[in-house]
Amino acid sequence: MMKPRLAHASPSEMHPMLATLIAEPFDDPEWLFETKWDGYRALMSIERGGMVKLLSRNGNDFMPKFPELAGLKSAFTDRKAVIDGEIVVLDVRGRSSFQALQGILDRYGRKTASHKEKLAFAVFDVLHSRGRDVREEPLEKRKALLRSMLSGNGPILYTEHVVAKGKAAFAEAKSKGLEGIVGKRRDSRYVGRRSRDWVKIKTHRRQECVIAGWTEGHGSREHFGALLASVYEGRELVYAGSVGTGFDRAQITALLEKLRPLERKTSALVEAPQTAEPAHWVAPRLVAEICFSEWTRDGLMRHPVFIALRNDKAAREAVREL
Repeated sequence: MMKPRLAHASPSEMHPMLATLIAEPFDDPEWLFETKWDGYRALMSIERGGMVKLLSRNGNDFMPKFPELAGLKSAFTDRKAVIDGEIVVLDVRGRSSFQALQGILDRYGRKTASHKEKLAFAVFDVLHSRGRDVREEPLEKRKALLRSMLSGNGPILYTEHVVAKGKAAFAEAKSKGLEGIVGKRRDSRYVGRRSRDWVKIKTHRRQECVIAGWTEGHGSREHFGALLASVYEGRELVYAGSVGTGFDRAQITALLEKLRPLERKTSALVEAPQTAEPAHWVAPRLVAEICFSEWTRDGLMRHPVFIALRNDKAAREAVREL
């Protein structure tokens, strides 16, 4: 077994390991299967003195947004560690909801003064422990180490898993209305990039899209009809469909406040679509999470529904997932 290395990189220089999307669940004794959480992915670091940082995939610290998660410093017996997990809001049935998580932030991305939702950090891997790099250790050994580090205190949730039975895990996730499952090779090493040693299987199709513009509407939604969604294919921004449902009045107001300062005269798309209503084009900076039924032959989302903005994701990360 390779001896864990001394840590040289700081947490801000690390990158989370990402899963590859696949179509169907499977059974395999060499794999374990976990719940796919629906929240903000973050690498948590515990520094000397107990200071906690929660870094997003693009290096931003979530702690100013969620100060109550400062209690995480009491959740671990190891006060010098780097942990991989997801910031989630749980309902009474223990299900995570990205919409609920977004709902506790105001239009500037700040936490609202009060909320009833239960915030937690769902942990599933460890990169460093007691200042040592353990990323070369097999996943099952890292997960056992992670469990041993938990004190039982703080807003923490350990991600349980099952071995081999991916089809049953997926069926249970679907029956409970969860987003899906993640399969991981039991002996996988931790690499800071997307890998096929980790796969994700979703119960519903979800896609992160760049907002390329919006169309005008009618009646009570005179100033807003639908979002014009897009994805990156290589360096090109390609139209992916018009999203006109999933919004309430408050969300429309908040969206327009973010979109209007980004307005531009021309489309950033490689080929702009023809729209029935006047279109307003914007600089491609905002990312939205979209739920839909399937991809059409033309590469558009069928029956798309807006879920929430993803201010934890960079626009260039929004590539078509097949």
